[in-house]
Amino acid sequence: MLKISGTFLDEITHDIPSQNWGVVEWENDFKAMKTIGIDTVILIRAGYQKQVTFNSKVLQKEMNCYPAYTDFVELFLNQAAKHDMVFYFGTYDSGLYWHHEQYEKEAEINKAFSDEFMEKYGHHKAFGGWYISHEISVYDEGMMRVYDELAAYLRSLKNVPIMISPFIKGEKQFGNQAITPEEHEKEWTAVFDRVKGLVDIVAFQDGNVSIDVLSEYLEINRSLANKYDIHSWSNVEAFDRDMPIKFPPIDFRRLRLKMEKAEAAGMEKLITFEFSHFMSPNSIYPSANYLYHRYLEWLEKPDSA
Repeated sequence: MLKISGTFLDEITHDIPSQNWGVVEWENDFKAMKTIGIDTVILIRAGYQKQVTFNSKVLQKEMNCYPAYTDFVELFLNQAAKHDMVFYFGTYDSGLYWHHEQYEKEAEINKAFSDEFMEKYGHHKAFGGWYISHEISVYDEGMMRVYDELAAYLRSLKNVPIMISPFIKGEKQFGNQAITPEEHEKEWTAVFDRVKGLVDIVAFQDGNVSIDVLSEYLEINRSLANKYDIHSWSNVEAFDRDMPIKFPPIDFRRLRLKMEKAEAAGMEKLITFEFSHFMSPNSIYPSANYLYHRYLEWLEKPDSA
């Protein structure tokens, strides 16, 4: 039985609301994560535009960022260590330079920012991976250069696994601009050919295509990852893209079905975006609490209908 054993941590609330948690609330949530078997936490991004998870001199200088007030990177690293979890550090997303083809600027800011992270937090025992937070869906030569440069630099700072979590250019987000499974395979053959040896883990987001066709994409993703000797995880989204609002917790039946499809496709590990908002008993969404309890029931009796 393949269960969810990793989650993103989203303290830079880009398109979901802040829960306004402090130290006590995060401590309680790490306990809840541990209860369901989570052993890996991934900071989805340490900064986005002017928002930051710690007071960075680099980002203050380059982007005039807002103050952090609470050092969430220190908090997350301490909690991960306390609960025997591996922490992946997510890089900075300017939301600007790479969208305007200023790829070198995006990479340069991130290299300086990563130096700062290593100086402040590199000694933490829970730190065990890098996460390049820039998400792509198709081959992009400019972003390949960012991946090339940034992945090599991160590995020179500490040689731990490097992960990306791309998305499928599916109909839920792109409508009639979505690509077919055959086009997806062609695009990602080109991407994998460029990132082999640089990226260790690829965890595709699973929510941009219909569940009816999800298996086909999962099998393509796993097959390509195997071909290029990259670990294949699945990012099983715990929120619902099909509702008219952004974004409610998903129905447990749909979550379970996506997990079963990922296991059948041969995925090595399941992670989610993301536990704290959409699956946690502590979430601001009441239905996340119920999703947590349905998931616990399934863990206890996985073969139940």
